[in-house]
Amino acid sequence: MRLKDNIVYEAQKLFSLNGFLSTGINDIIEASGTSKGGFYNHFASKEDLFYAVLAESQSIWRDKVLYAINEIDSPTEKIIKILNNYRDRYLKDHENFPGGCIFITFSVELDDTRPHLMKEVNKGFEGFIAMLTKLLDDAIRQGELPKGLNSDSVAETLFAGMLGASVLYGVDKDNTTLDNSIDSLIEYVYLLSKMHVPDYDQQSEST
Repeated sequence: MRLKDNIVYEAQKLFSLNGFLSTGINDIIEASGTSKGGFYNHFASKEDLFYAVLAESQSIWRDKVLYAINEIDSPTEKIIKILNNYRDRYLKDHENFPGGCIFITFSVELDDTRPHLMKEVNKGFEGFIAMLTKLLDDAIRQGELPKGLNSDSVAETLFAGMLGASVLYGVDKDNTTLDNSIDSLIEYVYLLSKMHVPDYDQQSEST
């Protein structure tokens, strides 16, 4: 791994565990096995590194959460796949994010102290909500969801539920609580639709 990539990788883990503000440059230097010269040869500041970590974290998120959704025709089932991926492939990814969802960590600490950085994090949140809204609109057009459904409200509800599940899991790393939280969101989507609510034990084995 190139030094620059290694610095980003180690910083990502530290930011996930301790947050951006509580992680010092010396912590990152030590974790990545480099020197101050090596660090500043690639990054002008810790904020410069933040943007690199955010971009890498977003790339991992897309690979994990959107995995295989293009192989699914039904927009409702795409949403279900996203929820399962979010739980099984993203939140349980302890290698890249040992402290839990890095975006939640950023949002908790940066909102008041570094609003210009939080603005960049929010762009990702807004993009994801827009994606959910589009999938819900597609499901309505295809008759999978009721015509009178407010897709904006449902997308916000799903997003809030995903954030809540992430926060709880970040605190106690309890897989049962996480599974129940996401299963509740999946059941909510199925209940809105005309589809049969699946057996969650069988579903978990197949995802």
